[in-house]
Amino acid sequence: MAINRKLGRTTDQRLSILRTLTTDLILHGKIETTEARAKEVKSIADSLIALAIKEKDNFEMVDVKVSRAKLDEKGNKVTEKVTSKNGKEYLKVVREEVTESRQKDMPSRLNARRKMMKHINKVKDSEGKTIDLTTKLFNEIAPKYQDKNGGYTRIIRLGQRRGDGAEVVVLQLI
Repeated sequence: MAINRKLGRTTDQRLSILRTLTTDLILHGKIETTEARAKEVKSIADSLIALAIKEKDNFEMVDVKVSRAKLDEKGNKVTEKVTSKNGKEYLKVVREEVTESRQKDMPSRLNARRKMMKHINKVKDSEGKTIDLTTKLFNEIAPKYQDKNGGYTRIIRLGQRRGDGAEVVVLQLI
């Protein structure tokens, strides 16, 4: 017996479709797709949100020493002239050590983050910066649903698609 619907696709195509739809749902809050796909994505998304709610506060703050380039008031790196052993001069970037406070995931939260990454794709915004969807799940979505016990998504039927008559639905986060 199959764990999930086969959706008329081979395994790699099916898993790719489900990952993409789940990523889009978490990123945008709603997607429009067929009913069978929506039901599969709903179960994946609900499990990811439940995992995020369970592990959202499971971290500790740690002070970390960071060595980084010193910047001037314009944001450019500060350089200094240095002479090498063989007498040649070159520019060297001046570095500074700073202590930063960062979040360190506890082992179970790290495991949860890795499980989430199995079901979602890496996404970049319009400027080319990477959007961390696991952090979005922990910091934005989990606090919103922390008082609910399941049912984080909703399926709204729109009717049949004109071309092939497939039932089209909107899957959205409540």
